[in-house]
Amino acid sequence: MKRYLITGASRGIGRAIAEKLADADVELLLHGRDTVALGEVCTAVKHHCGHVVRLIHDLAIRSGVSDLIDQVGKKPLNLLVNNAGIAIVKPFCEITSVEWEQTVGVNITAPFMLMQHFAPHMPPGSSIVNILSIAAKTGFANWSAYCMSKFALDGLSRCVREELRERKIRVINVYPAATDTNIWSQIEGKWPRHKMISPEEVASSVAYALSRPADVTLEDISISSLAGNL
Repeated sequence: MKRYLITGASRGIGRAIAEKLADADVELLLHGRDTVALGEVCTAVKHHCGHVVRLIHDLAIRSGVSDLIDQVGKKPLNLLVNNAGIAIVKPFCEITSVEWEQTVGVNITAPFMLMQHFAPHMPPGSSIVNILSIAAKTGFANWSAYCMSKFALDGLSRCVREELRERKIRVINVYPAATDTNIWSQIEGKWPRHKMISPEEVASSVAYALSRPADVTLEDISISSLAGNL
């Protein structure tokens, strides 16, 4: 049975990926902090996959990442999806040290620790998918902490890709434009969510990339709306 670990799977892109990849020969290891929402996802996919495991840990702190690793266990992964992320949206002069450290913890340190721990044991043909953002390529006013973290993860991912290439492990970076998820409900302002791409469209792109032959890789996937960057 294949083992897939997806962080931030309780809603949005992570949930859509979990639902898209659920299969009879797959064990889904689904991470989230919202126990109710994660429970709903597990219920939705359990009849479509071989096994499902809930992983409720805070990735903003290193002990939370370590606890997740311990719960996943020693059996190798076939897929790691680094999707969990947080966004602090405010002028850079107003960002607190706590908010900065949380952003670094969830968006950079957690993916680094997970890749560092699991990649050495992943068999040839396995994949690591990093859900980045157009914010990994472009700066936006009031999004400095978020853009910083995505730029950093992009650079890390590109280096990891080169180190794992000889072992036939694919590192796939995904750069969605604004995506209609719950994150916009927590950010002040009026956002044209009806013009955004959907989490299901991102999940379909990930599934397609993973379905390619083991010696073929779609390394960088940009997904945009015809409406442009919002």
